[in-house]
Amino acid sequence: MFCDGCGAVVQSGQSFCSKCGKQVLGTVTAMPQPRTRVREHVQLVGILWLGMSAFNLIGAVILYVLANTLLTPTGAAHAPAFLRPLLTVVSILLAGKAALGFAAGWGLSARESWARILALVLAFVSLFTNIPFGTALGIYTMWVLLPRESEEEYEALAAARAAA
Repeated sequence: MFCDGCGAVVQSGQSFCSKCGKQVLGTVTAMPQPRTRVREHVQLVGILWLGMSAFNLIGAVILYVLANTLLTPTGAAHAPAFLRPLLTVVSILLAGKAALGFAAGWGLSARESWARILALVLAFVSLFTNIPFGTALGIYTMWVLLPRESEEEYEALAAARAAA
């Protein structure tokens, strides 16, 4: 609620305006927060990053197991010698990307201040690496978190969470 004398915000339970001293008549109730892009979508973006990271981790584990069982010198497949180390490195990088995605998803859900930047970096990487679902998630993440207004709003949400 706002003071009808000076326009200052009046908190719930206040009987006088803290800025101009005018008496507040009636009950002061909390105003609902306006619906904005970040407020409405940041939780969903966090959940989607957790889900995408789970799929990345499953793929990394499968790739690592296949590279180190089928492609060994005693394994069933006769593959070039460079293929096993290459697939092992790719699976480790994919597991690292999954770990960063889990961190970004958890951080966005918890409104951590560092999570927005991490999610934007991962969104850019996902545009080209996880076609088509990573591309869609990257575009959605950038749509929610990239504009200047979104940065200011997310920082306000993170500051409010840290203060609570």
